[in-house]
Amino acid sequence: MKNKLLFSLASVGILGALVAAYLSGVTQPPLPPAFDPATNPYPNGIYAEGMVESEQPSGENINIYPEVSGTVKQIAVAEGQQVKQGNVLLRIDDSIQRATAQQLQSQAQAAFTLLAELKAQPRKETLDVAEAQVAAAQAALKTAQDELDKQEAAYDVNPKSISEDALDSARNAVATARANLDVARKQRDLTKAGAWIYDINNQEQTYNALSKSYLSASALLAKYTIRAPADGVVLAVNPTVGSYVSGQGAYDSYTQGMDPVLVLGSTQEHLNVRCYVDEILVPRLPNPAKMKAQMSVRGSNVKLPLEFVRMQPVISPKIELSDQRQERVDVRVLPIIFRVVKPKALNLYPGLLADIYIGE
Repeated sequence: MKNKLLFSLASVGILGALVAAYLSGVTQPPLPPAFDPATNPYPNGIYAEGMVESEQPSGENINIYPEVSGTVKQIAVAEGQQVKQGNVLLRIDDSIQRATAQQLQSQAQAAFTLLAELKAQPRKETLDVAEAQVAAAQAALKTAQDELDKQEAAYDVNPKSISEDALDSARNAVATARANLDVARKQRDLTKAGAWIYDINNQEQTYNALSKSYLSASALLAKYTIRAPADGVVLAVNPTVGSYVSGQGAYDSYTQGMDPVLVLGSTQEHLNVRCYVDEILVPRLPNPAKMKAQMSVRGSNVKLPLEFVRMQPVISPKIELSDQRQERVDVRVLPIIFRVVKPKALNLYPGLLADIYIGE
């Protein structure tokens, strides 16, 4: 009985080994590729790496940097939103600058009021006071003169009736009254002449300086509100409300670098493709009038024809996708910009890498 059990177990083991050997020898058919690799459609086509970007008459996407520093108070747009030229995109806290502008405005208004006061002189009430002072001086002179005349007449009748000292005092009183009348008349003439032209000119310069300071402060205040420089689509909003931005942009905690505060592109109906041709292949480029190109969208079998737009006629260092601030680049390339019509059935966005073949 024991031998039969051992024989059965051995048979099962042999059968299992045969099945395993068969299964391990069966070759599984390969899975079909998710997409075909890029192929050269031209006999002597030149390969280049390209990047999709929004369509611009010149240059690349509009990278917006603030001209002032501060804390973000409001973000008025969202990524993907279409904006018109002049629309508010972002506001930076302007409380300090606004108070400064208001202070300069008040100072300019005070200077203008003082300038108007100088130009309006003489004031009628002030001139009336000056005329009254002249009249009072004339009356005082007449009183002193009458007193002197009486004393001189008495002296002529009887020299002993008036002392020399009293007569001298009366004469001095007349001289003093005459001098006071002269001063009152000069003061009236000065009041009637109005403000001195040099005082008016000085106040005008003060008012102009304060006005220009206010205009400068107002212009700087307007910089705290970032507006769209052109019609387009918001491609990226990097800061958040409460974060700090400066003329260098917004800090990116992932790359530990500074990014534009906002990136603005054109409408997505048409896109540009910027490709970089290695300097070794530049002599093989066809004439721009006969140049054709095809773009292979990575991750799909879609191949799109490209239309030549322009060429940047300068060989420059190749821009890598890593930290371009510190990386040493030895490859030099020629940038060429093509135009592509965005297909409706394909997701195509700025920033996408693509394979480009250029032919004739």
